[in-house]
Amino acid sequence: MRRLYVYAFLLCIPGYSYSQEVVWQKDIRSSTQDFLSQVTTTIDQQYLITGSSIHPGSTISQVGGKSQMQAATNQQPNSGYDFHLIKLNQQGEELWEKYFSGQNHDFLSSTVATQDGGFLAIGTSFSGKGIDKKEDSKGGSDFWLIRINEFGDELWQKTIGSSSDEEAKAVIQTTDMGFFVAGNVQNSSKGYGSKDVLIVRLDKNGKELSQLILGGKGLDEVEKMIPTKDGGALLGVYSRSNTGGSKKTENFGEGDYWIIKLNKEGKVEWEKNFGGKGDDHLRTLVLTSTGYLIGGESRSERSGNKTVGIEEGTDLWLISLNEGGEEIWQKSYNFKNRDVLMGMSVIHNPSTDNNQPSTKGILLGGYTQAEGRIESNDETFWMLYLDQNGNEQWRKHVKGESRKREERLSDIKLNRDGSIVLAGTSAEELGKENWKIVKLSDKQIDQLIEKQDIKIYPNPVSEYAYVEIGHDFKEAEIVLYDMGGRQLQSLKTKNKVTKINTQNLVQGAYLVSVKTNDNKTASAKLIKK
Repeated sequence: MRRLYVYAFLLCIPGYSYSQEVVWQKDIRSSTQDFLSQVTTTIDQQYLITGSSIHPGSTISQVGGKSQMQAATNQQPNSGYDFHLIKLNQQGEELWEKYFSGQNHDFLSSTVATQDGGFLAIGTSFSGKGIDKKEDSKGGSDFWLIRINEFGDELWQKTIGSSSDEEAKAVIQTTDMGFFVAGNVQNSSKGYGSKDVLIVRLDKNGKELSQLILGGKGLDEVEKMIPTKDGGALLGVYSRSNTGGSKKTENFGEGDYWIIKLNKEGKVEWEKNFGGKGDDHLRTLVLTSTGYLIGGESRSERSGNKTVGIEEGTDLWLISLNEGGEEIWQKSYNFKNRDVLMGMSVIHNPSTDNNQPSTKGILLGGYTQAEGRIESNDETFWMLYLDQNGNEQWRKHVKGESRKREERLSDIKLNRDGSIVLAGTSAEELGKENWKIVKLSDKQIDQLIEKQDIKIYPNPVSEYAYVEIGHDFKEAEIVLYDMGGRQLQSLKTKNKVTKINTQNLVQGAYLVSVKTNDNKTASAKLIKK
């Protein structure tokens, strides 16, 4: 059952009262332990919610003392979790829902929106060939990649692995339209430690171009990967390894942040270690105007190259780096108990004369897990807003329509119009997690976003352009004219961002005009290349 809620509430913080509207909330019910991995936003502000679920058409039977699942779909046996994808429009209404199933457990871990409007989903598969999986297992667990179009239809899929166990963690699209896929491999004959980093480079059709294994003599786990401006990638690794193998940097404590910069050919350009004497667990990365921002959780006091201490339990620890990996600043933040950072988004100032936008602020999202002392905001989504230098500006807890006892944020995304989408799980008890997706309109964030009456991107355009309307409205009409004033297209929309087809236009300049229900008008030039 799917339910949609629209309402508003006040978040009270000592000394302040902030109004924040919940634009909509989507609750995706489940009677099992469902895992939500990510919310992926499209260029026209639709949302793909992805994770792993047991198909609701499955039935449980006991065979030989073990729980077995029988999937109703395809009338074939399926004994575990499947890739689960749900696409929502800008109003939070479901557009489609898809399951991709093997005959055993298959856990979806990461998804990227592709430049053609579709998606590439990756995960860890314990399945051989059968049901939706078209290739045999390579041995143990493997990477399973599925490329889909905007409607969820499969374009191609690929299984990558060896006789060792592989675990997929992250995927990005590169400037040449290909992909980097990153994950882990355990006890590989080509590796260095108990768990190493595996990076695979693919072309746009899934053809494998190269593989690289990185690691020290211990355990190294990929947590996050982001694309860099030069067409390469930045990897964030939780490392429990010292030097040895391919690792050139020494750990400072039990677990460190290990940052690896790859060029567009997938070769290592530089690597850095950050940590104190305790355990420091990297969670996420984001691109800034000055370089990169690294975030995670720390249990270390000032030690190693960590220059900030901890207040209580586990604190958030952020490090700002330039493009060469040198530290600019580091800060820590505390919500009490165990603070878990799950996502970051950057707010940019508009482009300056040199056409390079600068970072205005950083929005963080996560949750707090109770460790001993229970407080009212434990296990609740939170947001933290920082200026460009990491100085805290405000913090808020997000409950939505109601809060359950166990609430854990999986991802946070800041939209171009200043709205915020938070996605996570919500449960009265562990093992019965519903997916909870909340879209917020926050007045403080809204004031930070530079808006234009009308914006068109990409511009120049080859096939599809997106028209973004910068103010609130109920309905608008978008009209496309040639430079002689002849009307070529007209469509009505309720969306802030609307996709228009320019494939049949000849090369040249055109005019896009927008008129909203409150009689506001705006126009902008569109160039067809």
